[in-house]
Amino acid sequence: MSYNRITAREAAEMIHNGDTLGFSGFTAPGAPKLVTEELAKRAEAEHEAGRPFKVNVLTGASTSDHADGVLARANAINLRAPYQNLPDLRKRINAHDVHYCDRHLSEMAQEVRYGCYGPVDFAIIEAADIQPDGTIILGCGVGNVVTYAALAKKIIIELNHKLPHTLLGMHDLYQPLDPPYRREIAIYSPSDRIGSPVLKVDPAKVVGIVDTDSYDCVKPFTEPDEISKKIGANVVSFLLSEYRRGAIPKEFLPLQSGVGNVANAVLYDLGESTELPPFQMYTEVIQDAVFELLKRGKCKFASSCSMTFSDKVEEELFANMKDFHDKIVLRPAEISNNPEVIRRLGVIAMNTALEADIFGAVNSTHVLGTRMMNGIGGSGDFTRNAYLSIFSCPSVTKGGLISNIVPMVAHADHSEHSVDIIVTDQGIADLRHLDPVQRAECIIENCAHPDYRPLLRDYLRMGAGQTPHTLRAAFAFHNAFSETGDMRNADLGKA
Repeated sequence: MSYNRITAREAAEMIHNGDTLGFSGFTAPGAPKLVTEELAKRAEAEHEAGRPFKVNVLTGASTSDHADGVLARANAINLRAPYQNLPDLRKRINAHDVHYCDRHLSEMAQEVRYGCYGPVDFAIIEAADIQPDGTIILGCGVGNVVTYAALAKKIIIELNHKLPHTLLGMHDLYQPLDPPYRREIAIYSPSDRIGSPVLKVDPAKVVGIVDTDSYDCVKPFTEPDEISKKIGANVVSFLLSEYRRGAIPKEFLPLQSGVGNVANAVLYDLGESTELPPFQMYTEVIQDAVFELLKRGKCKFASSCSMTFSDKVEEELFANMKDFHDKIVLRPAEISNNPEVIRRLGVIAMNTALEADIFGAVNSTHVLGTRMMNGIGGSGDFTRNAYLSIFSCPSVTKGGLISNIVPMVAHADHSEHSVDIIVTDQGIADLRHLDPVQRAECIIENCAHPDYRPLLRDYLRMGAGQTPHTLRAAFAFHNAFSETGDMRNADLGKA
């Protein structure tokens, strides 16, 4: 079967107000680039003419400015799920211009299959190649595209000529059966493969191919600052202590790492350790730091949902595919983040927090409890099922005006039952085997900034009961910042 070559504008004209779109990709890699830009222009024109135009956007995770950014600025999104991280979309969400559904990434594909989001009208898929029989080689991010492509009424392909055909074989596309027919997911090592190297779609559903030629436009992360380096060193120190006492097996365990400068700092420090053996990763995103570890042999294998590499690293990867083809596998999000597999493999999960409270609960999504930042992403999938669950954050931000260790988190994404270890630039709090008061004492003494320790100790002494919160003072830190711009002005008595 031959396919129609169409322009991005022609593709956008096929989409109607109220349609539900499923995007390929996970973070910027694999996400649409041209059709979404033309769709934003169309939305602006419709709005200027006084006509409504918004679509529902389902993704794997965040996308890029080519998709979430332009669509948000055009106010073209009605519903968005499951994860985002761009400022323009964040503004729309916090202003209630966009209905944002923040879901665990492992659950999103099956919820779409269960009908929670209604029918999928279009799947927009970035591809390295498509054959007449509907066989597609995907790009550098997978996400939930297997499900979206299967359910969509129509499919638009963005054929990206920057993507080499040598990506063939790096994907492992598997979709579990739905209950009650689901079987075990037979991954017993990060390098196991259980699915197809290609995406197979019904050729009759492909309504057009749009030619593109662009890297994923991921900016390289800045060099870790001193705070990030201290956090990274503390995480590595903890893992070394666990390894030395035999709590981590001699061959080590697979690692999961979140996104950002702190995550990169931790990975670089792990790479510098001569005592820790080469390790594998079972994670949702691999970044530039992992690419360096793969080159050096410190990371033996990486299972991921996305290669979120900067353009420079992506170019280097494409030029040396033969060296990495057998070291990386890309899976759908419901497999890369699958609780069954995470628990079986004994993954060590390392994620970042916006804030943690003195009893071990973590807020990873909402600033001051109300303003959405990025979304929960896959942190919950890994936290609740990890062999070790580690959360890290700076002890303070904004020059000390904000303490990231607070009496009570203003929004709870991860309860104290799921969090094992908290790490800041100040130190490490191992919360396992501790009761709530012991947890609080450990976090205050080891993780809180010295400027805030007296206030936190005072708060702990105020309470009663097994978890001694004092509700009238629980948000004194947050209230002080809202009123004065400085959490150090918290008045626990007045609160």
